[in-house]
Amino acid sequence: MSALIDFTLRVDKFPGEKYIKGKDGAVYLKLTMSINDETRYGNNTSVYVAQDKEEREAKKQRQYLGNGKVFWNNGVISNAEKQEPQDEPVTATEKADLPF
Repeated sequence: MSALIDFTLRVDKFPGEKYIKGKDGAVYLKLTMSINDETRYGNNTSVYVAQDKEEREAKKQRQYLGNGKVFWNNGVISNAEKQEPQDEPVTATEKADLPF
């Protein structure tokens, strides 16, 4: 783990139109957190509703939800790399069960 971050969000500001329904039936909201080198009022992180490419290109104003502070880190914060899911091979028995 590279850092621990506390933050507080204004849940009344969550935009319902940005909710994502997951395969498990749960509801999600994609957020973006920025970490700054300087602090303001003891906080150096901000949380926004994530923007898609079109919103970023149109320079649409970000919807600010809250702020926080990094309270521990190991001195090195790395970018998270997305891991692509691996397709599992389908056996001959499973193929026979397919409706098409």
